[in-house]
Amino acid sequence: MDPTLVAWIGRTDIRAITEPEAVGLGPIAQAVTTYDFARIRLLSNYPEDESSNYVHWLGQRASAAIDLHHAELTSPTDFGEIYHAAVSAVTDLADSKTGLPDLWFHLSPGTPAMAAVWILLSKTRFPATLIESSKEQGAKVVNFPFDISVEFIPDLLRNSDDRLERLSAGLPPEAPEFEHIIHRSRIMKDLVARARRVAPRSVSVLIEGESGTGKELVARAIHRSSSRRDKPFIPVNCGAIPAELVESELFGHKRGAFTGALSDHVGVFERGKGGTLFLDEVGELPPSAQVKFLRVLQEGTFIPVGDERERKVDVRVIAATNRPLLAEVSAGRFREDLFYRLAVAVLQIPPLRERPGDLSLLIDHFLKIINEDGSSEPGFERKKLSPNARNVLLQRMFTFFPKGGSTCWVHNINALRDVQSTSS
Repeated sequence: MDPTLVAWIGRTDIRAITEPEAVGLGPIAQAVTTYDFARIRLLSNYPEDESSNYVHWLGQRASAAIDLHHAELTSPTDFGEIYHAAVSAVTDLADSKTGLPDLWFHLSPGTPAMAAVWILLSKTRFPATLIESSKEQGAKVVNFPFDISVEFIPDLLRNSDDRLERLSAGLPPEAPEFEHIIHRSRIMKDLVARARRVAPRSVSVLIEGESGTGKELVARAIHRSSSRRDKPFIPVNCGAIPAELVESELFGHKRGAFTGALSDHVGVFERGKGGTLFLDEVGELPPSAQVKFLRVLQEGTFIPVGDERERKVDVRVIAATNRPLLAEVSAGRFREDLFYRLAVAVLQIPPLRERPGDLSLLIDHFLKIINEDGSSEPGFERKKLSPNARNVLLQRMFTFFPKGGSTCWVHNINALRDVQSTSS
């Protein structure tokens, strides 16, 4: 696979244009004249004209394709900002079929914080060859004889006070109903905080997120945290019900209402009385069912198929969809008035690729489950992961889903079962 160089543009590189006698070629130019790279990606927090000028200068000395990734940093020593910029630049290099290229990270350009992040990334998410260069010794490969199993380094450097965060958000000290939502990323903390605020109220909730992001898990947590916790929670996959049976499944039917209706059938709205009805893939509802659904939300009443008697119902609706419902409204496939009845509160669940730090936590969670499930089996040996094995698993997860697809809840637990138990 053709090697790809990724590096921050440093001040010495910029000076190489006008002060070659003092600094020589600079770290990056030294590397590209020493090694044969197929592609060069440069990150820069310098002004765009200054960065572009350097790319043009370097292009006269390198045969590889060069692209510039501009990064807005409030400080060139902010680990969090540097980490996110570096991950974004490397992620964009992934090909949907072949994954990431042969990565080379340059440690010399930029600040020490930038170099530290390259080292950490090369030992965790993005295995890479590390190089350094100097005016006196030129460019050379660097080997670090240690392994670091960390997915999101800034978590180790940030001293946050979770108690103050809870108080400032107006939340209770603990939320045991949400303990099954495994997370530590900021984006998921914000989502859980919003879900906790809306849970005590009986308003409708619309949950959006890719398939597998845990929409039902969040819906169940909201139900358990509400005053309806002792009443039924009924999940319904609207996309799995044949179109001709949707109204019967939702609202019930009377005997003889249609061919095959041999007895009365109680629909989920009636079975969920006093509780919560979770309608997954609500965008799949046919137009006729949408009309009757709207009436339930507006009036709290419905009529079973083949019946004439109106019935009252007290049920909270939590709907979910794997595609933006507003787009379905614009396309004319979903009623606008029904959308606004459902979207009293909207929760958007991010996929795992947008949740820095959560993947390692989920690996630990599922590893614990594997050990608990297998502990009673004869000859079972407790599974554990070495730093190397954990890094391989993190890299495999990222390679399989570099840009698209949903990896939020790591459904493929077999990936962990197949990892060889090791302590070295």
